[in-house]
Amino acid sequence: MMPGAVWAAELSESLLSSLGDRWRHVQGVARRAVEIADAVPEWDRPVLVAAAWLHDIGYGPAVRCTGFHPLDGARYLESQGVDRRLCCLVAHHSAALVEAEERGLVDELGAFELEDGPVLDALVYADMTTGPQGQRLTFDQRIEEILSRYGEGTVVHRAILRARPVLAGAVERTERRLAGCRG
Repeated sequence: MMPGAVWAAELSESLLSSLGDRWRHVQGVARRAVEIADAVPEWDRPVLVAAAWLHDIGYGPAVRCTGFHPLDGARYLESQGVDRRLCCLVAHHSAALVEAEERGLVDELGAFELEDGPVLDALVYADMTTGPQGQRLTFDQRIEEILSRYGEGTVVHRAILRARPVLAGAVERTERRLAGCRG
């Protein structure tokens, strides 16, 4: 495992291992991030993998505060003195801004800068191609899985529908970067 990723994996395990599928999902996202690390510059690969391990820590009972896991996770990491960039990647993973709008938490999420580039795209890709048990899914399968898990009219359902084009763009850009590395 990459330096920094060991620490992130241990922290994530300490917060999420009791949560069954959530923990399996996070492990799968981290594996996927390692697999696609060539999509980001070499110096950013440890950041990508650490962010993958940490992206859902806001679901942890010890971390949960607002009920909006990207914000709760980012705030927790910030309170622990974690690198600002990791806090921001966790805060904004998988088009979190869209869900923040649905929840009325835009100002709170705005305390964390939105990174626009290969690392956030690759984090979205890893999350949006990994199912709840850590299994590989296509982007479309993952979106359908999320929509079926969260009922129509719920905040998450509405947010995913609205965020789908943004998420698809991140997945497509990552696939292009990977094709360029392997082609």
